[in-house]
Amino acid sequence: MPTIHFLPDDRHVEVADGETILTASLRADIPHAHACGGMARCSTCRVLVLEGIESCGPRTPPEKELAEQLDFSDNVRLACQTTVHGDLSIRRPVIDRVDLALANLLGRSRATERVGKERHLAILFADIAGYTPFAESLMPYDVTHVLNRYFFLMGEVIQSHGGHISDYIGDGLMALFGIEGDGDQAVHAAHAVRAGLGMFEALNELNPYLQTMYGREFDIRVGVHVGEVVVGTIGIAPMEKLAAIGDAVNFASRIEAASKEAGTRFLVSKETEGKLDESFQIGRSFEVPIKGKAGTHTLYEILGVDPD
Repeated sequence: MPTIHFLPDDRHVEVADGETILTASLRADIPHAHACGGMARCSTCRVLVLEGIESCGPRTPPEKELAEQLDFSDNVRLACQTTVHGDLSIRRPVIDRVDLALANLLGRSRATERVGKERHLAILFADIAGYTPFAESLMPYDVTHVLNRYFFLMGEVIQSHGGHISDYIGDGLMALFGIEGDGDQAVHAAHAVRAGLGMFEALNELNPYLQTMYGREFDIRVGVHVGEVVVGTIGIAPMEKLAAIGDAVNFASRIEAASKEAGTRFLVSKETEGKLDESFQIGRSFEVPIKGKAGTHTLYEILGVDPD
């Protein structure tokens, strides 16, 4: 039976003919980073083949694509894609105490089954309009109290529509719709837009309180986009959180920011608008330049939704 010599661990592991390097290392409880879950979507499992490169199977198409992109030499291979047919000696790039700790902690994370999952989600960003002058007029403890009250009410709305708040950014928040399963993209879009409209309704409960307590009210701006992202857990327990990463997230954030320039409260992307049925009330359309994107992009104003 072929044997892989793992360095810097100085471990010899027997491997079945045709088994991948990553499968063998994990089976032997060797901490081996594989952020994408072994799908050749990242390079964290790469190894340097010291001896026995002829015992490695040929690169798979996904490995070849990534190797060309990152300009790998012939003896740098993806452990998740490389099958073994003879004795091999390799060195993993996980070599210092920080890398080892990260690999071990991520391996034990309760959310690793969700790391590296590609999903087509609806992404909602919301921000408080005029927040800075509002916050500057209050004491810090009052600001904290108001934000907690605001996030509590908005969280109720988002959860009631199947959403998950992924992040808080100052006075803003990001919510994801569709993380529990592949589902229907049109359903995710509808849930996100209904949640956005529900957030405006929740202000009707919050603003009377703010008016009574502080003599002030505020409004929010919302942006929604649908697109493909990578959903994964970032951070180390107990501070880990579920996050979505990808161009679609940046685009959704910039749609929300564009609503300020457009003088609107709620904008969605063309991709989102195209998935909504006729019950949604669409207002004006805008051709808007988006930072980091070439040309202009069509955004649509959401006015409301017909009663069920």
